[in-house]
Amino acid sequence: MSDQTANPNGTMPIQLNIQYTKDLSFEVPGAPEIFVSLKEQPRVDLALDVQARPVESGGNVYEVSLQIRADAKVGETPCFIAELAYCGVFTINVPQEHLEPVLLVECPRLLFPFARNILADVTRDGGFPPVLLAPIDFVALWQSRRGPNAQQDGTA
Repeated sequence: MSDQTANPNGTMPIQLNIQYTKDLSFEVPGAPEIFVSLKEQPRVDLALDVQARPVESGGNVYEVSLQIRADAKVGETPCFIAELAYCGVFTINVPQEHLEPVLLVECPRLLFPFARNILADVTRDGGFPPVLLAPIDFVALWQSRRGPNAQQDGTA
């Protein structure tokens, strides 16, 4: 769907107008002691969410937000907390029945490599090994949000 072929009316189906860091937070609650006592790699728990909203009502311009939270601990001792909201403003020219998968699958797929780099850089610059996110299956994430009935009735 994200190919660069134009629709019959000459418009691109997905156009990324701008991408940006909307929110970035990095906290090391136990600094500086954590750096002295850290003897093993921290365990990093990740949470990821995708949100989409229209920029103006009735239009075809949407903000898509890829939200990532990384909590690192050794045992029960927190090492760092990183939160990132990386967004893009997209112009979407697809039929209504394709809008949801485009917004929640194709758009975050375009944003992901940039968000991945930001998270790796901020954790490395914070004094820890970089958090390198594995590729995300945005189709599976979207389907899990829709529930099991959507997959069974063929609307997935």
